[in-house]
Amino acid sequence: MTTPESRMSQRSLLMVQSVEGRAAGRSWDTRGENKARRLGSVAPWAEGKVLPAGRIIEALESLIAPGDRVALEGDNQKQADFLSRSFAQVDPKEVHDVHLLISSISRPEHLALFERGIARRVDFAFAGPQSLRVAQLLEDKKLEIGAIHTYVELYARMFVDLTPNVALVCAEKADADGNLYTGPNTEDTPTIVEAVGFRRGIVIAQVNELTDELPRVDIPGSWVDFVVVADRPFAVEPLFTRDPR
Repeated sequence: MTTPESRMSQRSLLMVQSVEGRAAGRSWDTRGENKARRLGSVAPWAEGKVLPAGRIIEALESLIAPGDRVALEGDNQKQADFLSRSFAQVDPKEVHDVHLLISSISRPEHLALFERGIARRVDFAFAGPQSLRVAQLLEDKKLEIGAIHTYVELYARMFVDLTPNVALVCAEKADADGNLYTGPNTEDTPTIVEAVGFRRGIVIAQVNELTDELPRVDIPGSWVDFVVVADRPFAVEPLFTRDPR
């Protein structure tokens, strides 16, 4: 004879079994799996964490997906200009509708991303040198503005509701394990990298030099997926910082 308690226990057991059955066929690490697929697409020709500069455009086409949020390091001092120039050359059929997160729209290629149909939406804090082009692209409906932030607000939202899928940053030096030395111009690099790394995103850093030994480690290699030696030192206008040497 069954009692109300036993029937309730049986129903509870059936519910647990049903949930376990559904969970057995479900992935609980979709971000990690997505990242692994992207990294795997360039693994055959990358040298560990080092990407060949000559294939950087191909790498960006493989590592950035349509609709991604991409954090591009470009403030009023330091610019990941090798990566921004390369990003502006990807095939819009492969990479499009990107949501760009950038503190300062400072360089021509930042807006070439919108003119070529690679990026569609932008959240930023400052656009002094390129403000006229921003207005023109906005009027031509080639650019959408999410919001114009303070610098602090933009970086804070990267940890909340504007989490990037990919970060393109720059540093002075790196080793083969992806550890970064930022030199006297660290700027916003660690903040961007941390926001992307903790969201299982992809971090690509252009560096001026690949070396066996770094003066210090400013950003650990565990947060960095790839480094690439740029064709020239990253652009910097040290308004507030100076090399202490």
